[in-house]
Amino acid sequence: MDASALTCCTFDCYGTLIDWEGGLGAFLYDLGLRTGDAALLSGRELRERWEAIQFEVIQGEYRRYADVLAESLRRLAEERGWPYAEEDGQALARSMRSWQPFADTAPALRAAHDAGLRLIIVSNTDRDILEHSCRQIEVPIDAVVTAEDVRSYKPAKPHFERALEVADVPPDQILHVAFGFKYDIGPAQELGFRSAWVNRRGVPRPGPAQPDLEWRSLWGLAELADSR
Repeated sequence: MDASALTCCTFDCYGTLIDWEGGLGAFLYDLGLRTGDAALLSGRELRERWEAIQFEVIQGEYRRYADVLAESLRRLAEERGWPYAEEDGQALARSMRSWQPFADTAPALRAAHDAGLRLIIVSNTDRDILEHSCRQIEVPIDAVVTAEDVRSYKPAKPHFERALEVADVPPDQILHVAFGFKYDIGPAQELGFRSAWVNRRGVPRPGPAQPDLEWRSLWGLAELADSR
């Protein structure tokens, strides 16, 4: 890819910049421990089941992401036989605000910023949650597009359509960087974005989309920025 042709990078946030899997898995496992679940699954298994439930929830009528978090947790608790209270859903949203970036996030974003690329986050969340995550990242972000803004959730296209409006450049000048393959790579490519899949676990592609680039970490972005 000719890095000099790029003017902007868009990013999924959770799983790409912020350690979503670690934060969510730890929260769910701790909740299961406190309920005394005698057949407690691992944090990974709980997270994967929760994410499958969440994907069903976001297919329905739009609701704020804090409510998506709570409803998905309520359904998981019902499956597991855990007691559930409204405070549990609120605790999950509060926990999400403090989840930490990966070690490669800030250096890679700084390299891209210093290379003259605009940085735009395109996230399935609420603005008040994302605001705290941007503080954790500690690198200037030029703009954000959230589910709250477009009243829709990826993999639907409104996030990417709004990002095109915000970036105000042709789509082939934008590199969309994402960990969430089914949420991001295909929809971004359908609108003409370049794409980079951050395959942190080194797994096979889970769908037919063909990303332009595939990296094991965001150091790939730093190297791309250095080549400009």
